Amino acid sequence: MASSEQMLRVTVAALMRATGENQTLLAKGLRITQGAVSRKQRGGAAWSLADIDRLSAHYGIPVPDLLCGPSHAVDRLPHARRAAMIGGTQSILSIA
Repeated sequence: MASSEQMLRVTVAALMRATGENQTLLAKGLRITQGAVSRKQRGGAAWSLADIDRLSAHYGIPVPDLLCGPSHAVDRLPHARRAAMIGGTQSILSIA
């Protein structure tokens, strides 16, 4: 069974894919560096509770939904935050 930390990394990756974000855009939204996002996603640093609050606000998903795994979190992603598939490629509709 995956640890909570591993599950959160998978969830963040799924949300980035669903929104069309890369680490640079996520870092800007969380007001941290891209390097910090990279370390957290590789497991070299842990996502803190404050980070989880910022992820929740950034994606517009309540913390409990964010922690229920990638499928659940992506299902709860506000429609306006999702990337559109156009001609087989993903493009960003909006990033608030």
